[in-house]
Amino acid sequence: MKHGKILGICGIAVALCLSAGTLLAQDNSNSNSNASGGQGRRGGGGNFDPAQRQQRMMDDFRDQLAFTNATDWAAVQPLVQKVFDARRDVGFPGMGMMRRGGGGGDNAQGGRRGFFGAPSPEADALQKAIDSNAPAAQVKALLEKYRAARKDKEAKLAQAQEDLRKVLTARQEAQAALFGLLN
Repeated sequence: MKHGKILGICGIAVALCLSAGTLLAQDNSNSNSNASGGQGRRGGGGNFDPAQRQQRMMDDFRDQLAFTNATDWAAVQPLVQKVFDARRDVGFPGMGMMRRGGGGGDNAQGGRRGFFGAPSPEADALQKAIDSNAPAAQVKALLEKYRAARKDKEAKLAQAQEDLRKVLTARQEAQAALFGLLN
């Protein structure tokens, strides 16, 4: 079970790296085309568009899964998105410290978690209890709520993966497993 999670994390990292390569290639071409006059995109900093990034990732998934028929991809893409969203919601155990900058205090980004999903109310409540040295009974109760919420998210991920697996060929399933979409 632990190896599956590690492979899943590695697969997502690979997918993010592949999409980052696409981003860099596009940014370089855009900054080169703007070199003769105004500002290129490279120095601007604030041009990150999550929707465009997600679209590029979906395009990468489509290419790697070898979907050439737009109709077929239109049927499968929502299932890929559902797995991607569920995996993000499950998050990565232990990433809370990284999100928070390594220790106590609030996240400088106002609680946003970037690639690690939406803030979990159960995780936030548990962290606040730990930070405030809450009584052990309260911490234990919040820990159980956190575990239950995590188990529910993992069940949703497993169902989303099974729904996707049903519509893929063996080759596509293998590629999706390498990407971390499937266990």
